[in-house]
Amino acid sequence: MPLNDNATLVVGSGNYLTAPVGTAMPGDLLVPVSPWSNVGHTSLEDVFGITSEGGEATTIGSLQNQSLRTKYSARTETMTFTLQQFDEAGLRLYFGANAPELNDGTIGVPANPEPTKAAFMAVFIDGENHFALYAPKAEIYRNDDMAISDTESLAGLPLGVKPMAYGSNSWTYAVTPLGGTVATGATAGTPGLFTPDGASIPSNLASLVDVVADPKTAWTTGQSVALGDGSSAYWNGTSWAAGIAA
Repeated sequence: MPLNDNATLVVGSGNYLTAPVGTAMPGDLLVPVSPWSNVGHTSLEDVFGITSEGGEATTIGSLQNQSLRTKYSARTETMTFTLQQFDEAGLRLYFGANAPELNDGTIGVPANPEPTKAAFMAVFIDGENHFALYAPKAEIYRNDDMAISDTESLAGLPLGVKPMAYGSNSWTYAVTPLGGTVATGATAGTPGLFTPDGASIPSNLASLVDVVADPKTAWTTGQSVALGDGSSAYWNGTSWAAGIAA
């Protein structure tokens, strides 16, 4: 692996966002639009983490080779961060999506809390670099007990986000590599190629907005480009369209 200085990350700021389950990753990660919504202020100290359970290795052997293969159990991952905004939306992320608003305006803590189900995205900004994690489906709920330990720090609500497989996806969440070259063009093919050479594959249809098609006339039957979310797109002569040219 060659050294790539542009692939390093020092987080200067960031945002955590939710949207209805299945919402695609926005084309512009720095200016996400509706239905994506910011969860609010989060901790400057406990920025982000990923914990996991499972993944234990079991060695399987034969009489001739006692270490023939290794099998791993399923792994469940949880993204963690601390919310510091105690409004109704924030309290429901921590205490349960089914927390009712009572007649006096308070929020009731349910006896059988339900996690919030939503698409989730975390975006971390490092100057001109940005790194994102995206889950089309996740369950959000408390990750730890709440403790208010002093009178000088912002109180927090520790949250856990469990990414889940969505639809026919074989993955639970996606991450954006750093240090790549932004695609500026797309050449028709079966599938086609993005240019310049080595350019990162655009994540979805919306991210093709600034990509120039080659040729600029409507692509012919069977031509398309493959996108990062597993879908395809083609140029219909005036705009990018989902699928493969027919």
